[in-house]
Order: sequence, then C-alpha cells, then structure tokens
Amino acid sequence: MNAWRLEQHAELASTSDEVVRRAKMGEPAGLAVLALKQTAGRGSRGRAWSAPEGNLNLSVLLRPTRPAADAGLFSLICGLAVVEALEGHGAKGLRLKWPNDILCAGAKLAGILIDAAPGDAFLDWLVIGVGVNLKSTPEIPGRRTTCLADQGVEISAQTAAATILARLEVWVEAPASAIREAWQEKAHPPGTRIEIAFAGQRRVGMFVGLSHSGELLLRCENRIETINTGEVLLADG
Repeated sequence: MNAWRLEQHAELASTSDEVVRRAKMGEPAGLAVLALKQTAGRGSRGRAWSAPEGNLNLSVLLRPTRPAADAGLFSLICGLAVVEALEGHGAKGLRLKWPNDILCAGAKLAGILIDAAPGDAFLDWLVIGVGVNLKSTPEIPGRRTTCLADQGVEISAQTAAATILARLEVWVEAPASAIREAWQEKAHPPGTRIEIAFAGQRRVGMFVGLSHSGELLLRCENRIETINTGEVLLADG
C-alpha cells in the first residue's frame, strides 16, 4: 500500500468514528488519524475506552485485498505491530491476548477495535483503532490495568503512532501463516487453560492455536472448538 497519511488532532470524540465516517465517504486506504485526547472513545463489546491526554488514540483505514473470511487476521496483525513497536522503545513483559488485547505483566496495556463493512468477496473497508496507555492508567472494572510510564518507559503519542504504523506496513500484506506463527510466539502458549465468555455463556478448555483465518482453537475434553468471538479470561489477565 502507499505511505500512511497521518493526521493529528488536538481532540476528537473518537478516532475510529472519524475514520469510519471518512471511509463511508470513499476515503482511500492509508488514512491514519491520531487524537491527543478522545472524549468518547470506544472499546470492544460496546464498552467505553478512557483516553486521557498523553495516551495513544490512533485509527487507520484499510481497504483489504484479503478475502472477507480472513478479517479476523487484522486483530492479530495490529497486535503484532503494537507489541513490536513498543518493544522497540524498551517495553518489557508484553504479551498478546486473543483477540484484541495487549498485556504487560498480566495487566491490560492496550486494546484494539475493529470496524468493517462487508463487500462481495472482500471487505469494502476496515478501520483498526488502537488505544495504548502510555502516560496514565485508566480504570476498567474487573480488570488490572497498567501504563508504560509505570514500567519506566516514556514514549510520546506521536512517536508511538509512527512506530506502530511502520510495523503495520510490514504485517498488513504478510502471509496468514507468518502472521499466526508470529502472533503465537507473543501470546499465551499452547496448553494454557483459558475461559471464554460470550453471549452469557462460559467455555473452559486448553488453548490449541489459531485457525487459518485467526479464530481461536480451544480443546474442550476430547474435541476442538473454533471460537470466533468472545472474551478470553486468563488467570493473570
């Protein structure tokens, strides 16, 4: 794809809402919107995302050439980009948690939000939102949270955005097999006992790996289930 077109705003309600609006108007792929402050950020599963000034609020627009069935790979792609970017600035103890969380020493450091519009064989557009706690640690009920400043790592939102965009460029067209392999190296290892919460239900099993399109494979007793939605609950985050 062409170089990212990064726009910076002092304040927006939501970077993802802004990029979705532009996507619907026909904006070409490659738009990246950075807000130094968000007033109505969105998290996964309809939750609010607290985004005080100093943390990273970034959303990007893609018009994927991958089949629509492979849309689940984009959470993995972005997770990899975020972890590699932050590790490049000295962050330690980072781990990916399926499908859209980045943990630091077991506490939530960052989250990824995907918005997409289906086309025929391909998605019409896909917007990836990234929120990273750089300077401060918002509270999330029932979750441990952290920020990079607590780990002694100081990164500006602008620097973090530029580095994440550079790593996204590397992964966005990578083969699915390479994405899955790299993601699993930075995630909970196979055999980890995990619990999946979705639609008011709980499913407990052992993490086996990822499907071709990025779904979670869970061994429950003597069968393997394919999970494409839900929240992973781990003992340490």
